[in-house]
Amino acid sequence: MTASVGIVRKPVTRRAIMYGPAFVAAIAYVDPGNFATNFAAGSRFGYLLLWVIIAGNLMALLVQMLSAKLGLATGRDLPQLCRLHFPRTVVVGLWIQAELVAIATDLAEVVGGAIALQLLFGIPLPIGGLITGVVAFALLGLESRGYRRFELAIAGLLLVIVAGFMFDTALAGVDLSGIAGGTVPRFTGSESVLIATGILGATLMPHAIYLHSSLTGAHARTLRGDRLTSGRQPLLKAMRRDVVVSVGLAGLANATMLIIAARLFHPTGQSTDTLAGVHDGLGSALGSGAALAFAIALLASGFASSSVGTYAGQVIMSGFLNRSLPLALRRGITLAPSLVILFSGVDPTSALVWSQVVLSFGIPFALVPLVLITRSPAIMGPLANRTGTTVVASVIAVLVSVLNFYLIGQILLG
Repeated sequence: MTASVGIVRKPVTRRAIMYGPAFVAAIAYVDPGNFATNFAAGSRFGYLLLWVIIAGNLMALLVQMLSAKLGLATGRDLPQLCRLHFPRTVVVGLWIQAELVAIATDLAEVVGGAIALQLLFGIPLPIGGLITGVVAFALLGLESRGYRRFELAIAGLLLVIVAGFMFDTALAGVDLSGIAGGTVPRFTGSESVLIATGILGATLMPHAIYLHSSLTGAHARTLRGDRLTSGRQPLLKAMRRDVVVSVGLAGLANATMLIIAARLFHPTGQSTDTLAGVHDGLGSALGSGAALAFAIALLASGFASSSVGTYAGQVIMSGFLNRSLPLALRRGITLAPSLVILFSGVDPTSALVWSQVVLSFGIPFALVPLVLITRSPAIMGPLANRTGTTVVASVIAVLVSVLNFYLIGQILLG
């Protein structure tokens, strides 16, 4: 009887080990940059760009599954595999752009945390930025005691964000006909394209692709070393559930942000060009409870995403260059540009929106290597992409690249 119990419990334990990495990656999809772009989209264009959030979330599901599958099949992360299989010049170029993406990521996260602290406690933005950096560093300290504690902490903060916006949505109500209209793909001028590009940059986060493969690879190594062995299907199913649940929750949060803004602010033309304006607008329209829920969600986002961004920065440097920096130094390097923005007096919400546009430019440089590697049987073994998967992922990379080139042309032409 004892032996039979052991046989039953072992596969459950193996599957359970695969849960968690996607929740850490998903926090990148609800970072403060998402707050800025989603509320800007809803307040300016109503439900027009809801389809962009839906499309971005579906793209994210596929991309994160590929990233997780890469880690499961190889026990390594995407930057490491790029270093092993690509020419040195290509690897250096990928590393440089990935570091720029990491800086843009940290800008959004630290500025967002600082704004939340100002809204909640009246703390000046530069001091709030420092506090956000310190808290993020403390969250990263959990990882040194085992990745499970870090993943549970991040998953808890993700649930705080989702709960905050579900509460505000319940207060605001929903317009089903408006939501249905927002699912039809269309634009209205270059400004809507700019916001749409920011939404994609905030959804298909390049650093989430790098980090997810690293976390899943670490989980896989605890199970069976660097080679795929028996029991592949239960692990794959657990990995897919991890991605669907976590990315689905993040997508729900993003959609509710736009829906709230479209319902409350777009009809009245109320200015929500800043996150402080969103906070005040929610308070005026729905009461102090709604404003408090927004600020707490923003604070949870800033703290969690800042720690995740720093973690991803370590993966980027270690993978591409086979070198690493002390965590405190790494935190300081990525934090510095954010503090410069806060001390200089640049509008923080505008900085958040433009940081997401910068992130969208980095997406192809993460997607293309991901597709090239995951389609290779020599690297992936039996988990190599099917032809259809490779085609869909390639189409996503091309669409995002074309949208970015169009946006650059619109900006240059004024």
